[in-house]
Amino acid sequence: MQDNLCDVATVNGTALYREGETLSAEALRQRACIELLRQSAIEAGLLGAHDPAPVDGAISVAASAAIDTLLERALQLPEPTEDACRRYHAAQPGRFAVGERVRARHVLFAVTPGLDIGALRKRAESCLLELRCENGTVSDRFARVARDMSNCPSGAYGGDLGWLRIDECAPEFAKELFGRPDIGVLPHLVHSRFGLHVVEVMERDPGIVPEFDTVREAVAQALRQQAFATALRQYISVLAGRADMTGVQMDGAASPLVQ
Repeated sequence: MQDNLCDVATVNGTALYREGETLSAEALRQRACIELLRQSAIEAGLLGAHDPAPVDGAISVAASAAIDTLLERALQLPEPTEDACRRYHAAQPGRFAVGERVRARHVLFAVTPGLDIGALRKRAESCLLELRCENGTVSDRFARVARDMSNCPSGAYGGDLGWLRIDECAPEFAKELFGRPDIGVLPHLVHSRFGLHVVEVMERDPGIVPEFDTVREAVAQALRQQAFATALRQYISVLAGRADMTGVQMDGAASPLVQ
């Protein structure tokens, strides 16, 4: 269901979804970001004016290439300095650890077609609050809740996922689990392609943290990605401010290019 949206969501008159199609508010914002960039590529002369409008959110190959060129021109990104790289490495050494493992369990609230996303989120947030309050108690409420409520097969085992490595998780899930010191129930819901997760980190094995010189390029690339994400959000915000948009709220929107 499109939460808090008008009957028709458009960017400069181009519809963002088909009649009868159901999108979450976040999916709609992502489509709006892409359409803003596609139209800007046309305006810049990088894409033909007759490029077809996206179908189910999918743009043409030509539009994808034109958007890449548009962003190369529009986003002037500074190269990370040596000092910046060293500071980042010192502040987040776990991010570059080799062999890091996390033992975790979760309660999954799966997103399925036609589901009321708002109601699902309320259920997940209520569960999170309850388990945060119970965190560390001997009752092991987490395992019982996972068995009763989780939409993952692991629910039969109290939500236990065992020991995980970063390459064994969906990227959006791994981002919340690895390279951090947290133990216990995470303070926020973890969003993944599967749904909403209440996650408890039970143990951590930090692996081996390499010296800066051996991961200097990886550190620099992480900073480049951060700079790109910030610049892209700012650029899309400018485009949104100039566009005639209906039925979609762009405040705080993150482009799918930087997820």
